[in-house]
Amino acid sequence: MSYDNLTGRIAVVTGAASGMGEATARVLARSGVRVALLARRADRLAELAAKIAADGGVATVVTTDVTAANAVAAAADRVHEVFGPASLVVNVAGLMLPNPILAGRDDEWARMVDTNISGVLRVIRAFAPDLVAAADAGDAADLVNVSSIAAHVAFPDYAVYGATKAAITQLSAMLRTELGPRRVRVTNIEPGLTDTELGSHIDNPELTDQLGEMFTAIAALSADDVADLIAYTVSRPAHVNLRQVVVLPTQQA
Repeated sequence: MSYDNLTGRIAVVTGAASGMGEATARVLARSGVRVALLARRADRLAELAAKIAADGGVATVVTTDVTAANAVAAAADRVHEVFGPASLVVNVAGLMLPNPILAGRDDEWARMVDTNISGVLRVIRAFAPDLVAAADAGDAADLVNVSSIAAHVAFPDYAVYGATKAAITQLSAMLRTELGPRRVRVTNIEPGLTDTELGSHIDNPELTDQLGEMFTAIAALSADDVADLIAYTVSRPAHVNLRQVVVLPTQQA
């Protein structure tokens, strides 16, 4: 699906190399949005940009590690150079590394906090002035943060991941108090079980098997399902803010 009223906007999508980020970039590009593709894997981004171009869309590759402040700042400079200021920012980049808290995996904790929380903050710092400027000019301006139902639904062994996503849900609520009066919409998306690469980094065989069993038992969401929801959300009239959207597979709801 495409959304014609998005034509001409400039979007920044993090985590664009796969999953929900890739799918979001594609649906926005089909809707006439010029899309800056941010992620670490330059080869995957190049493939995606080529697919978007083949479909008649416009995208630029901006290889970026959101855990590095200087890389995010450089990415903003590059986006401005190629497209100009953004009016739509979608924070998708994230890591899910579950393990029992007693395992004491501070290596995983640090990676999730730096990507899932600090990475989001770095991107917001880099592009929030663009969003405020777009709103001041009378244009639609959107910040979309992808959280998870783990922000408020407890799953054993997912404590730190859930805590990082709860932080994003609360951050989004707080940002609405700052940016909402400036006419910048802030939306928090909380997907349930979704078929992406997110679970591929789990190094605990038991938890990998548990996740596999969930996919066997439940007809999961696809990345395209979430991407379409994001595009729908930002295509609403500028005075309408779908502030928080929980999207679940029917069997998980």
